[in-house]
Amino acid sequence: MFDESFVRAARLQEYSAEERMADHAPAVRRRSPLRPGLVRQAMILVLLLAVAFCTAVYMGVRHPYDSARAPRPAQPLRMTVIPLAPQGRVPGGTDAEALYAHSPAAGFDIGAEGVPLPAARGTAHFSDSQVMAALTTVKDYIVRSALYPEVLSGRTAAPARALVDSDQLDQFDQSFDHPAADGRHAATGWVVRLDPSRARLADDRVRVQGDLSATEAGPAALDVTADHTFVYALRPAGAASARVSLFTVRRALTFRLTRDDLRTRQVQLVTANVEAGPLSCADDSTSYLRPLLAGQTSHPGSPAATDPYATETPASLCGTLARTSQPGT
Repeated sequence: MFDESFVRAARLQEYSAEERMADHAPAVRRRSPLRPGLVRQAMILVLLLAVAFCTAVYMGVRHPYDSARAPRPAQPLRMTVIPLAPQGRVPGGTDAEALYAHSPAAGFDIGAEGVPLPAARGTAHFSDSQVMAALTTVKDYIVRSALYPEVLSGRTAAPARALVDSDQLDQFDQSFDHPAADGRHAATGWVVRLDPSRARLADDRVRVQGDLSATEAGPAALDVTADHTFVYALRPAGAASARVSLFTVRRALTFRLTRDDLRTRQVQLVTANVEAGPLSCADDSTSYLRPLLAGQTSHPGSPAATDPYATETPASLCGTLARTSQPGT
């Protein structure tokens, strides 16, 4: 405790501002000014962040790629199946080899050998290996859809279905579950499918001739065209000793393969034009092809009626099978 006399006797002195600056440390430390190099780096960093932000906003508003390069959803397959009616009775014989030897198919190759691969040449946007991959995948589909016994007999279409682009699977399945002659949903537009209650293969060495070619459809896809003729030796179902006849199917198919299709080994079918005979024009060929066999003639009747006012329904077509296409004696 300090008494009053001590406090009054104490000497009080207040330092001036100059004295406080000289004898005491300042209450706040001064920051050294930024060096010019650091200022420049900070400005560059801010500029880069601004550019990155503007780029992100631009990419969110507009797709960075040209719309022509972006893959488009697969379009529905457009198909035409034309039965070819014979002129008179269907010729036959006891031996398939003899029939082939006396027919225009005498020089055809057997099975997959009749679907040769052409030389693959790169395009503006696809390499040689990509073009070859497209051709190979298309050949695989042709073999599976026209030469596999389980597909020909109508037991299953799974081997061909496995190669169809996912965007077309609904159309593919509807064509087999609910076939219709509307140019979109005929099972026989996708595969060669013989009516198992009417005919079976008499010789599994199917004769084939045709070719493949590939062109660029644009920066995002390749088009492959295939035109092949298949000749099958048939007997009536359940008659092992019956006479053999020949059945001919010509398929002109157009495929499209995007870069994703090349990666997954799948195809998009664009168009399918099928001519087959001998068939009867009166028979329905959307679900199965129902061949006329040795000794049979075309059933009387006309193709299904065509309504010219129904613009979305294709006209029913039927042709005549030339005599020169049949085996001679």
